[in-house]
Amino acid sequence: MAGERIEVRCGTGWVPVCAADGLVPGRGVAALLPDGRQIAVFTDRSGTAYAIGNRDPFTGAYVLSRGLLGSAGGRAFVASPLLKQRFDLRTGRCLDDDDPARSVPVHPVRVRPADTRA
Repeated sequence: MAGERIEVRCGTGWVPVCAADGLVPGRGVAALLPDGRQIAVFTDRSGTAYAIGNRDPFTGAYVLSRGLLGSAGGRAFVASPLLKQRFDLRTGRCLDDDDPARSVPVHPVRVRPADTRA
């Protein structure tokens, strides 16, 4: 992943978020999108990148980027550092609550060479 960057879809375009090798597998970083939304960006041990909303729907705190990654039933998740609810990184659904209002938004992610434009 050296020389690559993580980009997230925002509106009709892609926004560079960080250098891919700046992410520690299993840990996240918070980023602010141009439209003012906060996201949490992660890579897992296999190098797959994910981006979800950073706001924990149970507490309202912007902390999901501080959560730890894990997997359950083949699904990658992040566990909130506050109350420990787990959020599926592909769907945003809370694995510990059936209420769809307790989901987080998921953002399309791609990894691109750092020198690539558009």
